[in-house]
Amino acid sequence: MYADNQNDITRLVVRSAQLLLAYGADSDLVEELSQRLGKALGLASVELSISSNALVLTSLVHGRCITTTRRIRAHGINMMVVCELQRLCLLTEKGVYGANEVRRRLARIKPKTYPAKIVIPIIGISCASFCHLFGGDLVACLLTFLASSVGMAVRLYFAKRHYNLLVNFAITAFVTNVVAQLGYIFPITDTPQVTLAASVLMLVPGFPLINAISDMVKGHINVGISRWGNASLLTLASVIGITIAMQLGGIF
Repeated sequence: MYADNQNDITRLVVRSAQLLLAYGADSDLVEELSQRLGKALGLASVELSISSNALVLTSLVHGRCITTTRRIRAHGINMMVVCELQRLCLLTEKGVYGANEVRRRLARIKPKTYPAKIVIPIIGISCASFCHLFGGDLVACLLTFLASSVGMAVRLYFAKRHYNLLVNFAITAFVTNVVAQLGYIFPITDTPQVTLAASVLMLVPGFPLINAISDMVKGHINVGISRWGNASLLTLASVIGITIAMQLGGIF
């Protein structure tokens, strides 16, 4: 393999690893897919060092090493991108794709999201379902649907305008809790407390917490602690928003 080929393939592998980390893959999967893709394209070995906001990748061919570093900027969780990269790796291992096709496929990978008009009512239904499971009456479930739908609309509004995620979560929690307090202001339900609890469940950072535990269990302690800290900050931001709303509403 010529040096130029090794350079090109190293860039392809590090780009795929960068996308995997940016869109929510756990560190073990990033290492595995990067090594498999590199070997499928002709590299002798691929070694990665992953931190909370950067990765360092070294490729080896015939005793010649190339090391490159990339900054990681989180773009939110998007499993479509992760699945597409897994599919790309599998087809490369089978010999269907070469380096040129991998380059074209990587350039075309774009995150796809569901439209807001679908996401908002689905979130409302899911939170209302939790309200029912927690013992809420029909009016409480309807109120939960309204509060969580309004909250999700606010969250998407601020996300579209690229507000800081902590600010987004705090404002969303505040607005959602204010709407949920209608059950206390007006005697329309016997279980208003269930509405308060169920309507903000959409703000629980479940996926980051799962990834954090997965990374720590699999030996990526630093990345796991970083993800755990980020998830904890999101939770704290939500708690601040909820607390302010409850203080203003006089519930405490």
